[in-house]
Amino acid sequence: MKKFLIVLVIVVVIVASYAWSLYNKMVTGSENVDNAWAQVETQYQRRFDLIPNLVESVKGMMSQEQEVFGNIAEARTRYAGATTVNEKAEAASQVESSLARLLVVMENYPELKSAENVQTLMVQLEGTENRISVERKRYNDMARDFNVMVKRVPAEWFASMFGFGEKTYFESVEGAETAPKVEF
Repeated sequence: MKKFLIVLVIVVVIVASYAWSLYNKMVTGSENVDNAWAQVETQYQRRFDLIPNLVESVKGMMSQEQEVFGNIAEARTRYAGATTVNEKAEAASQVESSLARLLVVMENYPELKSAENVQTLMVQLEGTENRISVERKRYNDMARDFNVMVKRVPAEWFASMFGFGEKTYFESVEGAETAPKVEF
């Protein structure tokens, strides 16, 4: 009986140690995913800070394209009101679609392309779009790693017990694969 108790205590200590270690690993993984999403949002904020300057620069040179400017403003407002990763991703895609239309408009106005302030803002916006792409990939990589961890047995049993669930991937909204059509 004494040996049985010793073995039982050893098994309980091993399981408790494993659970403790796994819990800490899940906390770390969850925080890494949340941090990666924060980096995506930081780049979105940079984009949103640049957009009004670009829009104002372009507005000053042309006035007939008010719909494009309205769409950009609406998309920014929608993003600001979004509360979940999915809502924010959808709103960000709307911003991207509006920006694509603005770029097409700019292509049709050579005087805009030659304006120094517009050119500078466009270069900054391009850089920001590249950063957003990189941060989205990092976020999805972190989310994948975390999701794999919480789906594997026996971690899956502990994950649900500790309240950890899968993280949502950043995915394009339906129709994002189609380039926006701009007609004048």
